[in-house]
Amino acid sequence: MSFQQQPPPQFQPQYQAQQPYQPQGPMGMLQLTIQGSAMTSNMIPPTVHLNGYPVPVKYGRNDIPVFAGPLHVDIHAQWIRVYGKAALDCTVQPNQAVPVFYASPYHQFTSGSIGHSKVKRKGIGALLGMVGAIVAVAVLLTVLAALG
Repeated sequence: MSFQQQPPPQFQPQYQAQQPYQPQGPMGMLQLTIQGSAMTSNMIPPTVHLNGYPVPVKYGRNDIPVFAGPLHVDIHAQWIRVYGKAALDCTVQPNQAVPVFYASPYHQFTSGSIGHSKVKRKGIGALLGMVGAIVAVAVLLTVLAALG
């Protein structure tokens, strides 16, 4: 009986035809605009999750290709704590671009704003109230020091 020695399976050549990448379904586009900048909002861009998956973004317009169908957009900002949470559900049609706008709040104690058109930032009243109270106390202390 003759023994023909063959190389182990991991060393045998594998001939498979390479097939081009085929997308799993029809595609659409999410045009996500993060309003503000690192100077006016936060040095760290907001965190975005599309259908639970994280997506890197920057301030300004972000064109993100997505599969057509239902899309759940979750966004939040983070500084010392997570704040400015906002969510939006929409449906992306094949070859359609869906505009979404997000604006983080002026302070960490309210939610963010999200919508299909440009949105306003929340929290300006509380921010102005806090700044006004600090200025009023400083003026009162200055007046009392001058009188007394």
